[in-house]
Order: sequence, then C-alpha cells, then structure tokens
Amino acid sequence: MTSLELAKTYTEYHVAMTHRVWDSINKISDEQLLASDSYSRGSVCDLMVHSSSTDQPWLAGLKNQADVGPLKFEHYPTRAAARELFENVAKDLTDYVNAVSEEELAQNAKDMRNLRWKILLHMVNHGTDHRSTVLQKLTELGAPNFDQDFILRLWKKGNSL
Repeated sequence: MTSLELAKTYTEYHVAMTHRVWDSINKISDEQLLASDSYSRGSVCDLMVHSSSTDQPWLAGLKNQADVGPLKFEHYPTRAAARELFENVAKDLTDYVNAVSEEELAQNAKDMRNLRWKILLHMVNHGTDHRSTVLQKLTELGAPNFDQDFILRLWKKGNSL
C-alpha cells in the first residue's frame, strides 16, 4: 500500500467513524448534548466542535494556506451548527486527500515541520482519541456505541494492510 493509498484509507476511516458518532449523538437530547462535562473540552457538542476545529487549521497548513485560527465553541451552539462544521471540514479533508499526490505527501507543507502524510495520520489519531471520549459519554447517556478499531473496519471491507 502506498502512502497515498494509506492516507486515503485512513481519511475515509476518520470521516466514516465520525459520521457514526454523529448518528449516536442524534439519539441524545439537546440538553444532554450541551451538558458540561469536567473531562476534556466540556460538552459533547464542544468536543465535536473541537475535533473539527482542530482538523481545519491542520488542513489549511497542508494546503499551504494561512492559519484559520481557533474556532470558538460559542459559534457552534447547536447540534445543527456543530454537525455542519464537521460536514464542511470532512468534505474539505476528503477533497484534499483525493487531490494530493504521492510526491506532495512525502514533502513538508510550507511552515510545517512534518511531512504531510504524518500530519494526516496525526489528524486521524486525534480524531480517534476524541471519538472515544464522546462514545464513552454517549454510552453513559444510553446512546448506541460501536467499535471503531481501524483493523476491524479493514476486515469488514475485505481489506488488509
């Protein structure tokens, strides 16, 4: 598997797993979604906004664009606003990975200290961490949970590394 194929596979996994988390989030009330939690970033909504708002500046950097700066949780106070942010960032990320070349992945983006493929893997890993936190909270709230192991997803799709 080339680094480009790996980047596409991991990005597809990242976006698909986050879609599944949003499906589970849709099973909780707005009150539960917005309830503050002492762990991590606050509410489930805040944590989902954090995940998308972290992907966005990394992606801008990968594309040699100016830093978009941190997004503020208060700009995404509802389920619909937070979900729309995710969908927009996910589309931008997917479009980027589908357009980037193998050569570009093996290079540093302007003003970034790591190769592009390493940054993409970091983004996926960061997302897995926060999806796990959200899934734990969703389980406590009685919403559906699921296994997000990368290898299990590959096996289900008939692939291996």
